[in-house]
Amino acid sequence: MTNVLTFRPRPPRQSTDDRLALHLDCFANARRNIDDVFWMKEVAELLNILEATGQSLGPAALGPLESFYAGIERRMGFFPQYYRFLLSIAQDLEALGLPGEKSHSLVEWALHQGLAEAELSDLQRGEARRLMLRSGIDPMAADRGLDDRLRAFTARTATFALPNKKAAYELTHTVFYLSEYGRRDPRLPEATLTSLTFAGTLAFLDQNADLLAEVCIALRYAGQTPPALWEAWIAEEVRLYSLIETEIAPLSDDYHEYFVANWAMAVAGKPIFEAEMPKGRVVFHAATGRAPVLRELSEALFALEGPRSAEWPLLRGLLAPQLSDGSQEVLNAAERALPGFETFVEGFVRASQPGLAS
Repeated sequence: MTNVLTFRPRPPRQSTDDRLALHLDCFANARRNIDDVFWMKEVAELLNILEATGQSLGPAALGPLESFYAGIERRMGFFPQYYRFLLSIAQDLEALGLPGEKSHSLVEWALHQGLAEAELSDLQRGEARRLMLRSGIDPMAADRGLDDRLRAFTARTATFALPNKKAAYELTHTVFYLSEYGRRDPRLPEATLTSLTFAGTLAFLDQNADLLAEVCIALRYAGQTPPALWEAWIAEEVRLYSLIETEIAPLSDDYHEYFVANWAMAVAGKPIFEAEMPKGRVVFHAATGRAPVLRELSEALFALEGPRSAEWPLLRGLLAPQLSDGSQEVLNAAERALPGFETFVEGFVRASQPGLAS
């Protein structure tokens, strides 16, 4: 009896241009409705990464966004509260090669409407200024202290030695805006570099690839090289993402982590969006099984009675028995990756902060 085997040739590997075009088509046409604010958020983030990393796109790749760009003035007039998304999308589309020169008039309109004056935080003011300065217009020209306040926030290292994701993301975004996404020296105080290493250490202990990728990007935009372990872990996580074409899975997925992890790879000089990209509606899932180190470490610390020592060898001996094997491995790696780990520990354990009387 003879068995006949049929060999099907493997489909050709997608080119970089094909993968980028499929990403744009997915987020423009297949994931969300164009009137959903999260559509604008996702598209703005993707375009921002492509523009900031110097990707080359042809008109065909940008085609799915032509109709949105064509009507962007009407959207800006009706949805001025989303002006930062809309400015970012228009500016990046033009920078990436879509024919048109609308962004300057959009910036002038936003200035006339005083939209940047409605922002409640320095970070939002910093983003608004960064966007509008791309057209040569400074909406915060009268606020001479904005950069100083932003740098002062980043230089308070104690903030970033404690788990506080909101503050950590505001730290990275502050560096993005001050550095014009790596295009100029952000003139950061030395303390800000310490803040970034503290935030990155916490992100690594939390196995939070999203935040750690942003910290690595911010460090490189500040002219620093992140710890090799951090970038190696992000590279491994990038390799493990699952890109699944589906019409039924919810979109509460890991797309943002996938975005910024690839962005970190590009900033480190590696290829971006290397995974084969399905056509149509795609969901993005990160690898599972990350050790819950930060939670276990925080619970063990809180359980210690009496004054906590900041001497890491002593403290480590007390905490290690409370940690799982996986968490101990990650902790060992974090300790090896950061030469100033003991300095981080001093802030993290809050040894010098007395508790409130009960």
